[in-house]
Amino acid sequence: MNVQKYIVLDIKVWYNTNMNTTYKSNNNIVYSCKYHVVWCSKYRRKVLTNGVDVRLRELLQEYAANLSVDILEMEIMPDHVHLLIEADPQFGIHKAVKSLKGYTSKILRQEFPYLRTKMPTLWTNSYFVSTVGGAPLEAIKQYIENQKTSQRQKDKLG
Repeated sequence: MNVQKYIVLDIKVWYNTNMNTTYKSNNNIVYSCKYHVVWCSKYRRKVLTNGVDVRLRELLQEYAANLSVDILEMEIMPDHVHLLIEADPQFGIHKAVKSLKGYTSKILRQEFPYLRTKMPTLWTNSYFVSTVGGAPLEAIKQYIENQKTSQRQKDKLG
């Protein structure tokens, strides 16, 4: 093991012991990069139902692990997806989102043929991303967990 790796491990150990955050590291950086990400289905069509949502959840968890991206929280709504993820800054949040959207679109459109006939692509080109360093992580997790409940309340109100 080289000196650089020892320094990175020492920094990680110090931060994990002395700060109230768990840090990750790769060969040359120590980081904690968490993001709230939201993207929508094309035309905001409510197609993430009837088993598509279940399969999407599986695909996201499976592919995120391949990318070394941690999904800390996830909620799949009928027309959009909320994720709280942690990604290596050298890999990048844009590359992570682009990879997750591309992979899931390809597989879901193969497994659910009606998704190919209803719209030209599964996802819009755009997405929302925000770092969550300023807000307590539990508050962001709670917000994501409560998405379905708050949507039901909005639907009842009209």
